[in-house]
Amino acid sequence: MGVDFGRVIQGAAAEPGAADTVFLSGGVEQALRTPPSLDAFEVLARLVPRFDGAWVISKCGPRIEQRTRQWLDHHDFYDRTGIPRENLRFCRARADKAIHCAELGITHMIDDRIEVHSALRGLVPHLFWFGAQTEPPPDWVRATRTWLDLEAAISECRAG
Repeated sequence: MGVDFGRVIQGAAAEPGAADTVFLSGGVEQALRTPPSLDAFEVLARLVPRFDGAWVISKCGPRIEQRTRQWLDHHDFYDRTGIPRENLRFCRARADKAIHCAELGITHMIDDRIEVHSALRGLVPHLFWFGAQTEPPPDWVRATRTWLDLEAAISECRAG
C-alpha cells in the first residue's frame, strides 16, 4: 500500500479548494503544529497490518522533504501507524510516483491528485482518489472523501 503525505496524511481539506498552506509556506514550528488529517493515524494503524508493506510516497522538493520527515517524527507517526521509518519514498515529479510503485509492487495507492492516478493507471490495480474533489471521478479510480471512507473502500476491495 502506498500513501501520499500532503493533503492526505497531513492537511486534508474538508471542502474542495481548501488547503493547508502553513505546512508549505509557514515556519518549521508552525508546520510541526499542524495536525494529522482527521482519523489518518487511526485508520492507517488498522490498515497497515493487512498489507505486506506500507509506504509513504510523496512528491516534494528537498526543503519540504526535510520538513515532512520532521513532522512525521514530531507526531510519532511510525509508532502510531506501524509504517516503518525506512518506508519513505520521495520524488520531485508527481508522475515519478509510478517508479516507486513499480519497484515496491504497490497494489493500493492513496493520493489526492488525479494526475498521479493517471500516471499509475494500469500499474497499480487499486487507486483511491482521496479528499474533497470538485469533479466526479473517472470510472478507473475510487473517490474517498475521508479516512473512514477510505478504510471502508479498502476493506470492500480486499474482501472482493
